[in-house]
Amino acid sequence: MTTSRPAFDAQGRLLAPPQIDPPDLCRMSCAALRASLARGDASAVEVVSAFLDQIDAMNGVHNAIVSLRPRDALLSEAAETDASRARGEAMGALAGLPVAFKDLQLTRGLRTTFGSPVHADFTPTEDSLLVARVKAAGAVVIGKTNTPEFGLGSHTYNPVFGRTRNAFDPALSAGGSSGGAAAALALRMLPIADGSDFGGSLRNPAAFNNVFGFRPSLGRVPHLPSNDGFFAQISTDGPLARSVGDLALMLSVIAGHDVRAPLALDDPGYRFEDRLDGSEAETPRVAWLGDLGGHLPMEPGVLALCEAALAAVEPAGWRVEPLTPAYDFEGLWRAFVVLRQFALIGGQGALRRDAAAYAMVKPEMRWELEAAYALDAEAVSAAAAARSAWRDVALDLLRTYDILALPTAQLFPFPVEWDWPKEIAGRPMDSYHRWFEVAAPGSLTGFPVVNVPAGFAADGRPMGMQLIGRPRGDLELLRIAAAYEAVAPRAGR
Repeated sequence: MTTSRPAFDAQGRLLAPPQIDPPDLCRMSCAALRASLARGDASAVEVVSAFLDQIDAMNGVHNAIVSLRPRDALLSEAAETDASRARGEAMGALAGLPVAFKDLQLTRGLRTTFGSPVHADFTPTEDSLLVARVKAAGAVVIGKTNTPEFGLGSHTYNPVFGRTRNAFDPALSAGGSSGGAAAALALRMLPIADGSDFGGSLRNPAAFNNVFGFRPSLGRVPHLPSNDGFFAQISTDGPLARSVGDLALMLSVIAGHDVRAPLALDDPGYRFEDRLDGSEAETPRVAWLGDLGGHLPMEPGVLALCEAALAAVEPAGWRVEPLTPAYDFEGLWRAFVVLRQFALIGGQGALRRDAAAYAMVKPEMRWELEAAYALDAEAVSAAAAARSAWRDVALDLLRTYDILALPTAQLFPFPVEWDWPKEIAGRPMDSYHRWFEVAAPGSLTGFPVVNVPAGFAADGRPMGMQLIGRPRGDLELLRIAAAYEAVAPRAGR
């Protein structure tokens, strides 16, 4: 591996990112790494060492990995994996592969800050369900990935660890709230990653860093909230990866029923990565929703790039039809805001009752909670009704079309120093999250949604495209994403 050191000015601002040639092992897919480990061509110690070297080379600039564990401890765990393999023991799906969990996931014995000074020194005594499943699959846990405070907003910065920088240009945002995970993947600091998504947090950073992000059907990847699990109806955990095959592999590890999660779906009874070939996915019929009939402001170039990506797959038999659903999308956004605030009462409401903690959190969290406690039952009921009505509209469309498509973001990656974009195409944004409103229609259906890379603007900034699938049609949507990947390969970056 060859690298050059990053250059900074007198104020500590980055002048030029380091140039790097990643280790060969870091370039490989998870499937290829697993095969190499099984053949004995590489050891877990060598794999983990390669990724730690890549972290040493790149993380100082991009700040994607946080709470990194000591190298000696990690290599010792990797050596234990090698010894188990040598004894002929059964190996898990991620055996010997390094992982770093989003810093919203509870990790026993490893600091979990939620990106907040309120929890800067918190070390859990138990693992989340997702973490427990990934550990059971044999992964070597190296640390955490950076996230906005409490995962709030789609730009990764917080007062504990600072800002995460885009994989393609460190002067730009990596997106969020799974920004650390997406940037680490794109920079080959991790082979695979987890994330979570309420309003685009698996999709937006994937688009900003030219990787895949999969928001599963609600209940496909259960989690065990500390409050009432029956109200966990929008947020979901899911995988990020550099290929659809790896996306499916991670989904297989983290999906499946758990009796403690009341909304959990049954285990499908198969591994998703083993079933990505399917003729029904080869020529899907696509409804292109674009900017929802002009409702969504878009930075120039976003729509054209996504439309070009769809045009590129039409020769392979994809049938693309522009369509604007007959729905009040401003009303849908208001419903999203209300339901977001209602969800925060259960998750973070205690902050408001602790004056010292409340003073420490970001202004956007205080804005959300103040609005949440001003809600009445009628407002929540009306929002739920609007969500149900939109789901019915989307479900009706998916009786005709295989997928609904629209851009993943409304603007390309923006300067990392911003807290959030204040306007798009001349239209002011009236809240910290209005700029990623494009993610709300997918979130509110509860259907699976995948970000696929759409390409790059002329100045090299990445963009992605959302594909919304049928309810509980996770496998079908993964097959369509795999077909897209096969016929519309991303730019060679």
